[in-house]
Amino acid sequence: MALEITKDSIDLGIVTKDAAPLIAFYQDTLGLEADGEMAMPGGGHMTRLRCGTTTVKIVVNAKEPGATAPAGGIGGATGYRYFTISVSNLATATEQCASAGYKVVVPPTEIRSGITISMIEDPDGNWVELLQMG
Repeated sequence: MALEITKDSIDLGIVTKDAAPLIAFYQDTLGLEADGEMAMPGGGHMTRLRCGTTTVKIVVNAKEPGATAPAGGIGGATGYRYFTISVSNLATATEQCASAGYKVVVPPTEIRSGITISMIEDPDGNWVELLQMG
């Protein structure tokens, strides 16, 4: 059975011990729009931020998880290691992240003709790829 997809994007959940630094990065630095907050079933809290039609969900569980994802982005482990946001101002956005004190793990780099990326590490060590075409 194939999925009957009803939305043109996939939402993303980021589980953290401390939401404030992630909200500062994603909302204040990257400019994602606040889209509400809610209590989680069984305790905990979710803050939703909009990125186009995607929702980035920042979740703090009522009980601290027993494990933490390893750092190191793409080379650090298997599984979900980064996500991509397509932008038209990659160089400026990357510089703003660096100026705000966030680690730029891959500076603006043309990976093939007309496609440039950079990768920024969020406060929990998750990598965010910015991609610009043209």
